[in-house]
Amino acid sequence: MKLYYSPTSPFVRKVLITAIELGLRERIEIVPVDISPVEPSDALNRTNPIGKIPTLVADDGTELYDSVVICEYLDSLQGGRLFPASGAARWQVLRQQALADGIMDAAVLARYETWLRPAELRWKEWADGQTSKIERGLDVLEGEVGGLAGLTIASIAVACSLGYLDLRLGHLGWRDRRPQLSSWLAEFAQRPSFVATRPPG
Repeated sequence: MKLYYSPTSPFVRKVLITAIELGLRERIEIVPVDISPVEPSDALNRTNPIGKIPTLVADDGTELYDSVVICEYLDSLQGGRLFPASGAARWQVLRQQALADGIMDAAVLARYETWLRPAELRWKEWADGQTSKIERGLDVLEGEVGGLAGLTIASIAVACSLGYLDLRLGHLGWRDRRPQLSSWLAEFAQRPSFVATRPPG
């Protein structure tokens, strides 16, 4: 398998943690790409028309994109360990994964606004809107820490979202009002998979 990759992407980290936890990391070849919304990768675009990472090319040539799809595919190769098969537990895990992914989406967009967009074109109200999404999502997760017990795709996604906030949006001080979530991350962060995928910078 080949994974199109950037070391600072929280969505790529989510896939890599999933692969490590499932014992599949050695089967995946990393293909580094350097992309931004204004500097696409031709090689990546040929594999994923949206030009986003992560993108996985399976051993049979199937092209899979979006971390949600890739992680569930990897989980299926190992009999389904991280995604509950059915019932209320499945919907809870999928919802929490979606919430964590939404936080990551908003955080990446907020980062682009200050890092990529020229200063004279920045839109403060738009950036504030992204920050509000992050704050609301974190408030919900603070009240749901008990539901993150054990290793699921939800706990992986939440850890990656919080790790990205620490990396790129530390000024938000997300821990200040969320002691339970902060304590939960401190414990999760000891997992070898989380340590091994720590981004540079």
